[in-house]
This record gives sequence, C-alpha cells and structure tokens, in this order.
Amino acid sequence: MTDILKEMHVWMTAYMKSFYTADEEVMQGIRIKELHTGYVTGHMVALAKELGLDAHDRALAEIMGLFHDVGRFRQYMLYKTFNDAQSEDHAVLALTVLSELPFMKKLAPEDEALVRFAIGNHNKKEIEPTDDKRRLLFAKMLRDADKLDIYRVLAPFLDESHADEAPKFMAGLKSQQVTEPFVQALVEGRQADYHAIRTHGDRKVVRLLWVYDINFAWTMRSIVERGYIDRVIHALPHGRELAIGFEKLKSYVAKKCAEQDVLADFQ
Repeated sequence: MTDILKEMHVWMTAYMKSFYTADEEVMQGIRIKELHTGYVTGHMVALAKELGLDAHDRALAEIMGLFHDVGRFRQYMLYKTFNDAQSEDHAVLALTVLSELPFMKKLAPEDEALVRFAIGNHNKKEIEPTDDKRRLLFAKMLRDADKLDIYRVLAPFLDESHADEAPKFMAGLKSQQVTEPFVQALVEGRQADYHAIRTHGDRKVVRLLWVYDINFAWTMRSIVERGYIDRVIHALPHGRELAIGFEKLKSYVAKKCAEQDVLADFQ
C-alpha cells in the first residue's frame, strides 16, 4: 500500500499544478483547493490515528482525503465556478476522474469501493443509506475532515469588513441578516435547506449548523480549539431568537467535546 500511496501523491501534486495559469483570479481558487486538499488529507490521517485504525485503514483514509476534491479542479476549468448548483456535483465529478486513473485498480476491489463511497458522500446533506459499517465509518470521517478545514477556509471572510476580499467564487450574497428559515433551524438545532440560502447571514448559519453533523468528538474539539464556532457566532447578528439558538448549540458542542471516540461505536 505504501508504494501505491506514494504514486497517488505524486500524481495528485502534478495534477493540481497542471491547472496553474497566469490568470490570478483563477489561481486564487486553485491555490485554495490545493491547500484544502493538503489539510483534509492531514486531518484524515490524524483522525484515523485517533481512532486506532491499522496501517492499511490509515492509508485508505489518506487516499480519501487526497482525492476527495479532485473533481474541483476539472469543475473550475469547465465552469469557472465551485458552485455545484451552477455546474455539477463535484463529488460525482471526482468519481469520474478516479475512474480514469489506472492505479486505482491496484487497490483491492473492496478498498476501491470504500474510497469511492466515502468520496461520493462527502458533500451530500446526508450519507446515502447503507448497512456496511465500514462504509459509514469512513464516510463520516471524511465529512468531518472536510468540514474541519472548510471552517479554516471561510474564517477570514466572516467579518463584513473583509467580505469584499473573498475570492470571486465565494461572492454574491451581501446581506448579513438571517432569514426566518435559518433562524428557526438554529433555534431548533437542526440542519437547514442549503437551497433556501438568501443572504450571507444564512450562509454563515449553515456553517454553524454543521456542528450538528459532526460525527467525532476529536473533530468537535479541533473545531473549538481553533475558535471557529466563536468566530462564526461573533460574525452574526445577535437577536433574541438567534441568542437562544447560540446557547442551544454551545450546549450541544460542550457535550460532544466531552465524549470519547470509541471505534467500536462506529462498527
């Protein structure tokens, strides 16, 4: 597995660099995704170690992190956007790219299927139903690792004074107010419909509500230690109902952070 993993890293590095261009606006997006790939890969390795996975499964976790957003680069080349709704599902596109890579067939069939399942479900609102506990474990790991780094990516652009500095593909929504459907989702402590986003405030609430979809205590503690939750809350309006939602969320986060990740709970 070590040789295959090295081959994959070499290929992915060259693949990402193949999208380099003199167009600085395009390069801004490519650099963000290139850096994101590295962070998510690192988070997957760290989480796999935290869970006590063996060397084989740690390698699979690393592969998932490495390739989870491989579709983003072709997506940006074809559509000049990272918005799936305006182009195509980047996880589906990632699976298409992986299907074209001969070294994926060097993996055992069950391992390749596991990698494809996790990547195919890393960006969905919910993981597709399955009775395969290994598939669920790795899909949950990848979703956590991805969210952990997306908090980092978005953190500099939360404050209204820096909103204009955001890359073009992040722009488009200006109002900092939170519309009623997202206020209610926060108060009720549940996920919201992404398609209902109307303001930049709504978008920030969605990021905040991700905590209810964090699977591992390790991930939650990592989010808290980096101050991401407090930064999002600070960047939102503070009406009475929103304050109720913030307190409910903080209580949930504290409870999750106090848990211990036991691999048997996910098997």
